[in-house]
Amino acid sequence: MVTRFRRYWQIADILFKYQFGSIVQKLFPGVHRYRGFRNAPIEEVTSEYARMRMAIEELGPTYIKFGQIMSTRQEILPPGLIEELKKLQDRTNPLPYVVIQEVIQKNCPQLDGTFIKIDETPLASASLSQVHRGILSDGTVVALKVQRPGIADIIETDIQILKSIATRAESAFPEWRVYNPRGLVNDFASQIRKELDFVQDGKNAERLRKNMRGVEGVGVPKIFWEYSNRYLLVMEYIAGVRVDDVSKIRESGLNPKKIAVNGFNAYMKQIFDDGFFHGDPHPGNLMVTCDGTLFFLDFGIIGIIRPERRLWFTALLNAILTQNPSLVLKAMEGLGVVIPEEAREELRDEIYAAMLNADGSLIGQYDFTVMANDLTRILRNYHIQVPINLMLMLKVIIMVLDVGVTLDPKFNFIDNSDTFMKRLSGKSSVYEQIFKRGADAVVEAADGLFDTPRNLNRMLKSLSNGTIKIDIVDTDIRRLQQALDRTSDKVLIGLILAGMVVGSSFVLRESVIEIPSIVITVAILTYVAATIIGFYSLYHIIFSRFGKDQ
Repeated sequence: MVTRFRRYWQIADILFKYQFGSIVQKLFPGVHRYRGFRNAPIEEVTSEYARMRMAIEELGPTYIKFGQIMSTRQEILPPGLIEELKKLQDRTNPLPYVVIQEVIQKNCPQLDGTFIKIDETPLASASLSQVHRGILSDGTVVALKVQRPGIADIIETDIQILKSIATRAESAFPEWRVYNPRGLVNDFASQIRKELDFVQDGKNAERLRKNMRGVEGVGVPKIFWEYSNRYLLVMEYIAGVRVDDVSKIRESGLNPKKIAVNGFNAYMKQIFDDGFFHGDPHPGNLMVTCDGTLFFLDFGIIGIIRPERRLWFTALLNAILTQNPSLVLKAMEGLGVVIPEEAREELRDEIYAAMLNADGSLIGQYDFTVMANDLTRILRNYHIQVPINLMLMLKVIIMVLDVGVTLDPKFNFIDNSDTFMKRLSGKSSVYEQIFKRGADAVVEAADGLFDTPRNLNRMLKSLSNGTIKIDIVDTDIRRLQQALDRTSDKVLIGLILAGMVVGSSFVLRESVIEIPSIVITVAILTYVAATIIGFYSLYHIIFSRFGKDQ
């Protein structure tokens, strides 16, 4: 608890520092009275969004991760803020190797017999983990992904704080409710907890490796499960260059255009065929080996699309390619997006205008990016929220296209996606799949219709036996019950007072009989108490009614 309070103070300090004191005041009224706040030296920073990004970077790994995930929610947040959030880099200073070695030793007790060598200088250092190169006892070169000690506790504390802040924000800033702060924090909490579980990370890699077998020019590292657990992941080491290092790729005698096509086709298969796709395709996570194979790295962020949702994702892409705004809305509704009925015609017009705006460019990739940006702008203007997987899919396609154009400036999104869509249509067209789902729905409805006589007969029997139970829940009935409870309490008090008065009257009436003085005293006191309570009750009833009449 002390740690959480200290963390609250740190957050307040940083927000005041970057001139967000008014927000802190509303979230935590009066906090400024107990702290001495300072402003940051930000003379060169004129943008409020830039200050937000700087504050997030100073808040630490949890908030950087949160900002990175929020950068995919382009249908919610303003474009300027999205651009700043995209600049967030998950790079931190590496921990000393002696600290990392303790984690490796704890999770791999036979360390000396397992590894011939582990490089002390990390290959990469992020907020959750560090990656070190190692050599197994049989000479196999591997990469060790080691979780930073204590990071899980820090993140759990920050998650609870974020949930508290989200709840306070919805109360203090009602206009923010449209962004669903608590829902965004819950989505983030689920995602980052998965990233902290390296077993899940490894399972993601294994599944992706299985799905990518037979796909030309792509690969996924092998996981060494005998040395891996929740805090340590040992995988095949991939030697190569970043996918955006085009000069070195050319120097190796490789064809960047072919790599771009192979990578694009692999992602299309992952999204639309498998429904299981690599969710963080920035150039640092895509490595090209000397034989031209494109390897995927880092499997903490994975998009998963159920088969029925996959149909609508395919329909959405097809609608964008064929410039069909009605099918765009239909596909989005199939994905669970609520389209306001009164705005349907305006949405069709705006989406069609966005499609025309994206048409005519020489580079197909630019077409899709413009279309995706315009679509998210339209959704944001109408306060329409969409599933996080849809936004993740759009983000992944745009990032893959960025890589494609980097490798080949003439990379054409329309041509490459059209080839994929024809292949997908050859397997089973969108409309055939819709008809198949329609047939399934008819069978299900017919089955329910045939069950109707039996269900009706059962209901009539229950009615004749008097065994039907009806649950009525209504606020007026609850209020009536509360009123009856209060009335019964008053009646009970009245009966007790009457009993006290009658009993005391009998005692005093028989005072001629030899009665101990203590009994007479008790009777008199009872009279007095009953009189006081009676007058108080009368006063309370009269004035409570008077107050209601007012």
